Amino acid sequence: MNRVVPNEQILADRLREAGYAAKEVRGAVGGAVAVAGLVTLEDGTELFAKTLTGPDQDVFPVESTGLSELRNVGGAGTPEVLWASPRLLVLEKMQPRRGDDEDFWEQLARMVAALHQSTVSDRFGWHRDGWLGRLRQDNTWERDGHTFFGERRILRWLSEPLVEATFDREDRQALERLCAALPELIPPQPACLTHGDLWQENIVATRTGAPVLIDPAVSYSWPEADLSMLWCSPRSAATERFFAVYQEIAPLQDGWQERMPLLHLREHLSAIAHGDDSWGAVDAVRKAIAPFRRGAGA
Repeated sequence: MNRVVPNEQILADRLREAGYAAKEVRGAVGGAVAVAGLVTLEDGTELFAKTLTGPDQDVFPVESTGLSELRNVGGAGTPEVLWASPRLLVLEKMQPRRGDDEDFWEQLARMVAALHQSTVSDRFGWHRDGWLGRLRQDNTWERDGHTFFGERRILRWLSEPLVEATFDREDRQALERLCAALPELIPPQPACLTHGDLWQENIVATRTGAPVLIDPAVSYSWPEADLSMLWCSPRSAATERFFAVYQEIAPLQDGWQERMPLLHLREHLSAIAHGDDSWGAVDAVRKAIAPFRRGAGA
C-alpha cells in the first residue's frame, strides 16, 4: 500500500502528473516558497522534489537554469535536474554535508574559487531575473558593479511593504547615501558567476561526501558578495578552513573581512522583506547606515 504524508499529498499528486509513481513522500525543508519532500518511487529510486502551493511562477525553471549554469559554466557540483516546470522540480537526492569536517570545507573552497575565477565577466546581472525566497531578484545587466549592487541588491528592497514599514525616511536616505558611497567602500572588482545565496543550509553533499550547491539565486556579481553570505550567516568553526583555502587560491583585496557585513546588507533587507528578523536584521541594517545619517560624525 502506498504511504504518503497527508501534508505532502499535493506533492505526490504533482509527481504522478509528471509520470513519477511515488511510493512514499517524506517532508523535507524546501526553503521559503515550496513544499518539499524526499521521494521513494515504486522501483526504489530516491529523489528530492518540490512544488508550489500558490499560483504558478517561474521559480523552478529559474532554479533549474541556475543549477545548470553553475555546473556547466562554472564547474560547480550541483544536483542533476530530472524535471523542471512551474509546478514541480525534481532533483537527484543528495546527502547532508559533513559540517564539522575541515576537508569538506577545503573541497568547497576549491570549488567556489574555481567557479569565481573561471567565469569572470565585464557585466553584472544575468539573462533573466531570479528569485530570493518568495521575492524577485532584479538581474538587469549593468556595466558598473557599484551601481548594480546599490540599485539591484540594496535599494531594490526599499519598495517592499515590510521594509517600508520598518524604516523611516531618515533611514531610507541614509541607506541611499551609503549606496552613493559604495565606490569608496568597496574596491573595484570584476563580476563572476555567483551562487547568490551561499549559506550553510544551501550546501549539501554527494554520496561520496563531495560538496554540492543547491537553491541558488544566480547572477554575475562580485565574488565577495557570495562569500559574505557564508561569512555572516550562522556557521560552524570548521568553515574557517574554507576562507583560508579560498584566500590562498583567489586572494582577496585587503580589508575584505571588514566589507563582509556591508555586502550582507542585501540579505538583511531580504529577510526583513520576508518578515524574518530572527537574526537581528533590522539592528544590522541600522548599524550599517548609522555613519550615513545626517549629522553623523559631526
